[in-house]
Amino acid sequence: MTNYYERALALRADTVADRRHMHSNAEAGLHLPKTKAYVMDRLRAYGLEPADCGEGVTATLGQGGKTLLLRADMDALPMPEDSGEDFACPTGSEAHTCGHDNHAAMLLTAARMLKETEGDLQGTVRFMFQPAEETFEGSRNMMEHGILDGVDAALAYHVGPGKMPVGIYMYNAGGTMMFSQDGFIITVQGHGGHGAYPHTSVDPINIGVHIHLALQELIARESDPSHACVLTVGQFTAGSAANIIPDTAVLRGTIRTDRPEARDKLVRRLQEVAPAVAAVYGGSATVEMTPGVPPLICDEKLVNEMVGYMQELDFPGATPYPNVQASASEDFALVAEKVPAAFMYLSAGYLDERGDWPAHNPKVRFNEDALPIGAACLAHCAVRWLQNNR
Repeated sequence: MTNYYERALALRADTVADRRHMHSNAEAGLHLPKTKAYVMDRLRAYGLEPADCGEGVTATLGQGGKTLLLRADMDALPMPEDSGEDFACPTGSEAHTCGHDNHAAMLLTAARMLKETEGDLQGTVRFMFQPAEETFEGSRNMMEHGILDGVDAALAYHVGPGKMPVGIYMYNAGGTMMFSQDGFIITVQGHGGHGAYPHTSVDPINIGVHIHLALQELIARESDPSHACVLTVGQFTAGSAANIIPDTAVLRGTIRTDRPEARDKLVRRLQEVAPAVAAVYGGSATVEMTPGVPPLICDEKLVNEMVGYMQELDFPGATPYPNVQASASEDFALVAEKVPAAFMYLSAGYLDERGDWPAHNPKVRFNEDALPIGAACLAHCAVRWLQNNR
């Protein structure tokens, strides 16, 4: 059987070039025309036949048998970059600070290696290059266009920066690995007026403050203490001048939970509490929920199986780290809701000052030594899973 780590090392320069090209040409959101065209061109160069799948890209290898989906996201964040890398994105408005450029590059190399050894496949591999993970729209978009049709299982990796060596792989077999996410926008309607005559107005800022306080009680007094629940208002906007009471105020925030029932309760109660509090103070409030995702709960059997295949690879510093849980969210959870799925973090950090910055920070840097490891794991796990699940 092919040693995929050795082959990935031989292809390291190409994988790095792919990553750096996408990094320098970062695009955020659902529509990624440059990134999508680049991925399709590379897949064609490797002998695959890519196709549109919604706003993403897919391709298939092998034929018959069971189908394993390999997924990579490829969107950036709408923010500036201050990494100091000579391939940093020059726009000042997009940056790959979450590492999705690494994921797409690893999957491109995995696709190349699997095409080279297509005869070893005892089933089918489907590739999923998705946009809009950061806005929790990408998986849903591709699922609506059939990416999961006929899929029996799915595998994805995410690189992790920070103060840690390359070689650690982090996972959770059967428990909640990452929290749900539901964004909300609360628009408070009052009645504006002169700041010197508040009694002639209905102050939406005052209402918004009371809504904010009431929402905190959903965590303090209504959430089961054994559940992990987070409710954060990150944006509160209102008014244009110090002596004017505005007509409206807007609160934007996020709900995160570690289990579906806690998620359902908090979303429902937020939609009940905000209008009720506004009515108490003579105003009104509407609640808009933005696209969300459930908790990421992977399939215990599949995760343990994939960990076993990874242990067959001889890459430096290989260190399993089980039972990882994070309060951040991941839209691969939508895939894991539909088919057995495994999701893991691969360390891509540094032990020196380059590891000082976390993901989503303008200064974050990712260790490219993780690229051959990720590419090898994707290819090797695909071949081995199809061998053992015919």
